[in-house]
Amino acid sequence: MLTHVRIDKYLWSVRIFKSRNIAAEECKKSNILVNGINVKPSHNIKEGDKIQIKSPPIIKSFLVVGLIEKRTSAALAKQYISEVTPLEEYNKLNEFKTNTRMAFEKHDKGAGRPTKKDRREIDKFKSSI
Repeated sequence: MLTHVRIDKYLWSVRIFKSRNIAAEECKKSNILVNGINVKPSHNIKEGDKIQIKSPPIIKSFLVVGLIEKRTSAALAKQYISEVTPLEEYNKLNEFKTNTRMAFEKHDKGAGRPTKKDRREIDKFKSSI
């Protein structure tokens, strides 16, 4: 039975990040917190630790339920981690998406590319902001 696992290996194993290298880079950029402390990729975690991942504009929070070193299927990986991100963070994300500058450019799926006329109107609108 495992007593501790490297944070970069764990985040890759439970499928938070696509590769272990990406997980290590996020640790180096100080985007990963364990129990409120910035950690290096070699930091060991144990069951019960709270992991926070800064993903602007929100901070996702996870609880370590079990330890795993090897990558498994997504269904099995769910047994080892629990998401505890507050609903307010997701509300903040939705608000950010609706307030971005590009929100007005959304169009129906399958409508195709904008016409020349549409593009001119979009450019005119952007320059007026």
